[in-house]
Amino acid sequence: MRLDGEQEELRASVRALLGRRPGEAAWRPLAGQIGAAGLAVPEEYGGAGRGAVEVHVVMEELGRELSPVPYLGSAVLATRALLASGDRAACAAYLPDLADGTSVAALAWAEDGSWDPAAIRTRAVPGPGGSWRLTGAKEHVLDGSRADLLLVAARTPAGPSLFAVRPSAPGVRHTGAPPMDGTRAQSRLVLADAEARPVGADGDGARVLAEVLDLACAALAAEQVGAAARCLELTVAYARERVQFGRPIGSFQAVKHRLADAYVLVESARSAALGAAFAAARGPGPELTRLAASAKSVCSEAFSEVAAETIQLHGGIGVTWEHDAHRYFKRAHGSRHLFGPPHWHRARLADALGLGLPAA
Repeated sequence: MRLDGEQEELRASVRALLGRRPGEAAWRPLAGQIGAAGLAVPEEYGGAGRGAVEVHVVMEELGRELSPVPYLGSAVLATRALLASGDRAACAAYLPDLADGTSVAALAWAEDGSWDPAAIRTRAVPGPGGSWRLTGAKEHVLDGSRADLLLVAARTPAGPSLFAVRPSAPGVRHTGAPPMDGTRAQSRLVLADAEARPVGADGDGARVLAEVLDLACAALAAEQVGAAARCLELTVAYARERVQFGRPIGSFQAVKHRLADAYVLVESARSAALGAAFAAARGPGPELTRLAASAKSVCSEAFSEVAAETIQLHGGIGVTWEHDAHRYFKRAHGSRHLFGPPHWHRARLADALGLGLPAA
């Protein structure tokens, strides 16, 4: 599994742009100049018609910088949900603006801390003129407060289904305290008899969300690898310049061992994330489910351990507000639980392999 020349050029372009345009300022050029938002969108809807490996490249670079741009929430979750729905009219209506970055969408999905479609309790009832009315609450809505379009998973008599909701519609509001990781915008969405339009077939939401979950885990694993690799780079650089007892601390055998262990974690996680990305490029199916669940578990734990080592080996400066170490540590903790914690994905993997292990 290796990236080709075009994918490496994409990496270089994204890294250079993020170096020039830090923070939120990166979104417009990232979407407009590089076309990152439309990489996985078919050409018929205004995208580049590429796939999951290109998304992997972008996510890894965004992870290195802890970029707050709405790529994961809009270009991955919402875009993939629209495509997985098979609703050509909805795709034609929404994807062109999402692909060029002039519009941002959010997928409102999780409830009670779970991304399992079986946990969905938000209710959808028929309304006038072919519309529906939604009532319920959604958690961990990525980029929900800045979204121009909300895709909401709600339960009908046929089962979980997907709906399009205008953020400005009556009965729609965002609440909740800021998350610990301030670099990833999340909100809690409360719906009270909010008007919605169906996307895809009634009752097909469980299938759509299962496909989106695998793709989301593959993309998040790439982000975690990029962030963990950056943690290691920062720590190695610090170990070379920090002097104790007249020697750089990186010359001490104990520190070398800890850095070597961190390197093994990063490279193992990189392999797992690449495996999931290449499986995603081949399309949905049992292989993708297995590799995505494995990548989410492996990369979550690797990032958490490497970020913790970054704090430890930097010493006191690692917990100061001025240093980036605490930001990576917070992102590691948040991303570990996003889309489900490692033990849940190990249970998913066991189930996919027919082992039948418990979820906790």
